[in-house]
Amino acid sequence: MRKNNRQNNELREIKITPNVNKFAEGSCLIEAGNTKVLCTASVEEKVPAWLKDADKGWVTAEYSMLPRANRQRTQRELKAPSGRTQEIQRLIGRSLRSVVDLEALRGYTVTIDCDVLQGDGGTRTASISGGFVALYLAIQKLRKEGKIIVNPIREFVAAVSCGICDGELLLDLDYDEDSNAQADTNFVLSSSSKIIEIQGTAEGAPFEEKQFFDLLNLAKEGIAKIMEYQRQAIREV
Repeated sequence: MRKNNRQNNELREIKITPNVNKFAEGSCLIEAGNTKVLCTASVEEKVPAWLKDADKGWVTAEYSMLPRANRQRTQRELKAPSGRTQEIQRLIGRSLRSVVDLEALRGYTVTIDCDVLQGDGGTRTASISGGFVALYLAIQKLRKEGKIIVNPIREFVAAVSCGICDGELLLDLDYDEDSNAQADTNFVLSSSSKIIEIQGTAEGAPFEEKQFFDLLNLAKEGIAKIMEYQRQAIREV
């Protein structure tokens, strides 16, 4: 039995609190069990230099963990982000851009900052799910102010981890489960169940094709529920 008597196909307790930062155009605090990530969206009326003549907007992301987000203190990344940090923030940026019509966002850059306050597994997936809420709220603000006319967000996006532990297929791994998993995967899906990105690796013995598709179906089930929390948070605003 998992912690808190959680079933194999059950998410950790999810809570998304919108507008937790009064200065950001969009923000939320997302909690998945003991993992807590602050997501803020900042809008600038400019685009990167390489997009100057492309008649498009841009969505990008940055990710960081507070020094005591983990069980032991980690050093701040003052000089440059680590390879892991760069990989995660690129994943977040790709995931969010996949559901945005950048032409409808022309002239604007939205930067999503995902700061992990407390990490207990699934920080990158929580950052994507929470980052989308912050992005959505920022876009709403732009539309309300008449700065953009057409909603550039095509559909929702969310992410969740799945894994195989002691032969069991599990949804939404916490740190202890992730550390002992024989297979570890992250799924990023749209609200129409289209695949945006899949990260997966066998930590021990290779896993079978059938197990992979079982994990995908488990992820679809979990992401559908996460999107219900996203919609609820947006409705509150």
